[in-house]
Amino acid sequence: MAPGARDRGRDRRPAHPDPWPAGPARWGRGLRGDVVTESSRRALRLALWAQRQAHVVPKPLRRVAGRTLRRFTKPDAATAGPSEDWSVPLVPGRGAGDLEALQPVSAGTLPPAPPPTVEVVESERVRCAIAAGVLDVGGAEEVAAFLARRLPAHNVETAVVYSDTRLPGQEGEGGRLARSLAAEGIATHQLTPDDAGVWMRSWRPDVISAHNARDWLLDVAAEIGVPWVETLHDMHRFYHPHSWAPERERARRVAAQVAVSDLVRQQYLARIPTYPGDRVVTVPNGVDGSRVPLVDRARARAALGLADEFLFVSLARYCLQKNTYGLVTAFAEVAAEHPDAHLLVAGRADDDLLYYEQTRQAAASVPVADRIHLRGHCANPAALLAAADAFVLDSFFEGWSLASMEALVAGVPVVMTDVGGAREQLAAGRRGHLVANPAGSAELVDWQVINDLRYRPQGNRADLVAAMSSMVRDRTAWADARERLRDEATETFSPAASLAGHAAVLRAVALGRPLPIRAFSGEPGRSGGDPAPLG
Repeated sequence: MAPGARDRGRDRRPAHPDPWPAGPARWGRGLRGDVVTESSRRALRLALWAQRQAHVVPKPLRRVAGRTLRRFTKPDAATAGPSEDWSVPLVPGRGAGDLEALQPVSAGTLPPAPPPTVEVVESERVRCAIAAGVLDVGGAEEVAAFLARRLPAHNVETAVVYSDTRLPGQEGEGGRLARSLAAEGIATHQLTPDDAGVWMRSWRPDVISAHNARDWLLDVAAEIGVPWVETLHDMHRFYHPHSWAPERERARRVAAQVAVSDLVRQQYLARIPTYPGDRVVTVPNGVDGSRVPLVDRARARAALGLADEFLFVSLARYCLQKNTYGLVTAFAEVAAEHPDAHLLVAGRADDDLLYYEQTRQAAASVPVADRIHLRGHCANPAALLAAADAFVLDSFFEGWSLASMEALVAGVPVVMTDVGGAREQLAAGRRGHLVANPAGSAELVDWQVINDLRYRPQGNRADLVAAMSSMVRDRTAWADARERLRDEATETFSPAASLAGHAAVLRAVALGRPLPIRAFSGEPGRSGGDPAPLG
């Protein structure tokens, strides 16, 4: 094998513990084309080492050291992100194709769509502004887009407002979802604190459905008198006690909260007990089957250069929440036991390039590095799921993972940690394996625990390794279950029922009516139906 060949499918750099081996062709320029100097290389090596040792440093010193390192380290100028070249095979020497160009199978071969499960009878028209912070790619943004597309079926007129098209430090144009919605003819508006009030007074929404929107937009809504419905996609903002008092004050201006899982609802009320429990309604996310088209499995695997290998796929950002580092280090044990097992991670790295670099170096340092593939965002995730034998997510926390639900709708079994929505999705092992949360108890997750564990051996490692190994051993049974998984997930997580739940809450707030107790059951064969009012 030529030097560096095993890593070309990941990030086009050789598997070496130093991210910049000798030679200007390897490390002369960074992500933005900036020249990478010897001092920047040393600074980044120091930052990576310091992160791995941070758990032994007293907390006050850790904060000071972190601020100092951020002042002198510029990872975006010194390290590159994962490759987004999907024409490179996972197995060197194999043929490959353009995975992102694969089209869904023809409509004639698809199973018939299930009949609608919710009858829409609302007559009073409601106008809803769907508000997001960054409108690029991500689970919360996909929910916002789903509501923008589908709420009009419930006689709710929609417009999407957002403040940014990319995260701080993110490279590229961003705004992929914003452009997609605009191309579909959905009204989209990028607002600033200066013009938000003008737009809101002009369009006059009856209610706002918020999805990680900026607080200055809440200020404008409160000033104008437009009721605000917050969607709790997860609880990461409240994993430190210093956030609780500000949230108690902020929540006074929030008319209602939609929690995407019962665990998220419980966590929120435990931390913000002053908020009325009857104003927090659980509405789990649904899966829009039309957004998860079926792709020919043989063609997808051929495009990745796969034959009989067992492929775990993880669609997740490289960040602390998703715990990619923990997944990669655990998979090394799985791959050592199963010589044909591969792990493919696909997602953005621009949230935290230092975290990605830690993960890349960890992957490059193990004997099975040639079977760990770290890639960037894929524009055709349905093709990745078609090629997968199993889906895996080792997150510290989720609200209700869309990626794992999309895997189930594609017929792919799931290995998932105990996070929001995981118990409902996996149905006591019927659709995959639930493993312990890497931080211990899912109810007690907080940032201090997560930060201490991020580069250390985690308590769920043996559980995760056992679950993934079981998937490989039982590959035939899970392969035979793909159609059952697809049918169950499509019925259980009906997008129509989830949509009806959101519509019920938004209409109730807009029209001053009682909120539903629970807008969506999440059980097979049951729709949201008519919500039961609070007594």
